[in-house]
Amino acid sequence: MADTHCPYCALQCRMRMDGARITAAEGGLCQKGWTAAETLNSGQRLRNPLVRTGGRLRPASWDSALDLIAERLATLRAAHGPDTNAVFGGGGLTNEKAYLLGKFARLALGTARIDYNGRFCMSAAAKGMRRAFGIDRGLPFPLADLGEADAVLLIGANPAETMPPFLRYLRGARENGGLIVADPRRTATAEQATLHLAPAPGTDLALALGMLHAAVTEGLVDQSYVDDRTAGFEEAWRIAADWWPERAELVTGVAAADQRRAVRMLAAADRAYVLTARGTEQHADGTATVHAWINLALALGLPGTPGSGFGCLTGQGNGQGGREHGQKSDQLPGYRDLADPAARAHIAGFWGISPEQLPAPGPSAYELLNSLGTETGPRSLLVFGSNPVVSAPDAARITGKLAALDFLVVADLAVSATAELADVVLPVTQWAEETGTMTNLEGRVLLRARAVSPPAGVRSDLEILAALAHRLGQPRERFPSAPEDVFTELRAASAGGPADYAGISYPRLRSGAALHWPVPHPEHAGTPRLFLEGFAHPDGRAVFHAEPYTGPAEPPDTGFPLQATTGRILRHYQSGTQTRMVPELADSVPRVHVEMHPETARRAGLAEGAPARVSSRRGSVLAEVRCIESMRLDLVFLPFHFPGAERANLLTDGVLDPECGMPEFKVCAVRLDPAGVAA
Repeated sequence: MADTHCPYCALQCRMRMDGARITAAEGGLCQKGWTAAETLNSGQRLRNPLVRTGGRLRPASWDSALDLIAERLATLRAAHGPDTNAVFGGGGLTNEKAYLLGKFARLALGTARIDYNGRFCMSAAAKGMRRAFGIDRGLPFPLADLGEADAVLLIGANPAETMPPFLRYLRGARENGGLIVADPRRTATAEQATLHLAPAPGTDLALALGMLHAAVTEGLVDQSYVDDRTAGFEEAWRIAADWWPERAELVTGVAAADQRRAVRMLAAADRAYVLTARGTEQHADGTATVHAWINLALALGLPGTPGSGFGCLTGQGNGQGGREHGQKSDQLPGYRDLADPAARAHIAGFWGISPEQLPAPGPSAYELLNSLGTETGPRSLLVFGSNPVVSAPDAARITGKLAALDFLVVADLAVSATAELADVVLPVTQWAEETGTMTNLEGRVLLRARAVSPPAGVRSDLEILAALAHRLGQPRERFPSAPEDVFTELRAASAGGPADYAGISYPRLRSGAALHWPVPHPEHAGTPRLFLEGFAHPDGRAVFHAEPYTGPAEPPDTGFPLQATTGRILRHYQSGTQTRMVPELADSVPRVHVEMHPETARRAGLAEGAPARVSSRRGSVLAEVRCIESMRLDLVFLPFHFPGAERANLLTDGVLDPECGMPEFKVCAVRLDPAGVAA
């Protein structure tokens, strides 16, 4: 028997394994969690490196594969400079892996070209929270606090399908008649709400402005809180003053009366929370939209108030820790800013180099992928824990970029859609086969312990990075490969940073200590609740940010009259590489579908169960029609878990939020045709 944690979402539910079987769970697991062990012994699992020879991926030894990678990277660097090599990480990597990946990119390769798929997930929320509060921790309070809420406004989240065990923390608000869900679709979560607000896709910012207007004009602003604990309210009100709820209704479709009712419900509650997620964040104005929801929460006096608050629901398993320790293009360990001279000096000194040897901040994830193979862009890419062929927007374009590289290396558990393009594929250990720390959505650091032995022939990402670094001329002691050794180094590197792990250790975690960062020294009990004494700006105040509404980057027109949105469904996770390895999950939802209103289907000459062609300006997808009475007439929905011609991201737009680099995943203009109509 051994205890470990689920490999999927940021709840990181605790589970017990007996051999390769999951036998128990703390707080319950969703269907994905209960079946997760089936991925470990799947016949699709890689058990030795693959190297492309003669146009095919063929088995190779570890030494020959690693020697080839090091030789090709060194040759490219000598010919074209350090930025010719790039690295792409993932939000499911442990803290140790994220730390060592960033160190490997900047020291062993000397490249500025590193980013990760969390840029597609949490970047808008992270940017908004850092600006408003001075620090980014998805939930700056424990989940247990949320469970005692009287009212919760949940925006752009469908945890009934994406993280079902989370629903227990909404029970109090639901039973008190205080659960408000804002989502264009009437999802399984919205079905449980007291009040469902269904804004037109891409109009959440206008909705937030209308609700802030209602808070002010109905006298619901906590004025003493605004005066004592915040700055910038006047400018935020100047923008919101033009967005009376009736005007917001014309743009969003949400009744003015419902906007006012939602604000009253939050203001009347003794314990109230505003929570955002990907549905409201994955837009070209995602940061502005997060700011607008934070503005509403600040006006009501929620953040930093015991029993209330604002937070963002982290999606990927280590989506929080993965953005704290160096695999982002603009970041150093401890959530330090790579452009900050003091931060550069601290980490450079710790790593034994000069600050000048650290590269400058590089491009964000989509910018990095879109630059591959260009005259000034990278010619090689190393991918750890990500599948951009499926997960990147404008997927056909990015697939072409990856295919045209001089050299592509992918580390994964199976031959993913991205690995199919690779020159070298490295089989890596999985969640239950290795020890490492994860930081869940409430900022609590968890020790995910090894529960089973890995198959012969696979290695950990840490071992791979250490071996490559040594082959590239780095001293062996600079790149440890044992997880606890890497974490000990990470702790010291993070000391004094915003995400300070200095006081966290494996022994403390093994003892069961619940440690929410920052934990600045070994005697510190952790910080489960941030902002109670003040916010993380020098003056201790939270900051309102005024953001005007501009609307979706690609509005519908006569050629593409509908809007498409994408998201997750209950039985699959992210790009589907793991969940499609589980027959129970794969057989229940084997292929992509498109949800629409029956009248939308009728107008397009489609019927329930028929194949439809969904087309945007970038590509088209064939999907089975599912007619749902609650859908908006102007909207279709596709899950994004499927590869090949079923990729929903063949449709999505690569336009980016200028503040954080978030692509506009959640809305693009499309048209519907019967399957036989050419794209």
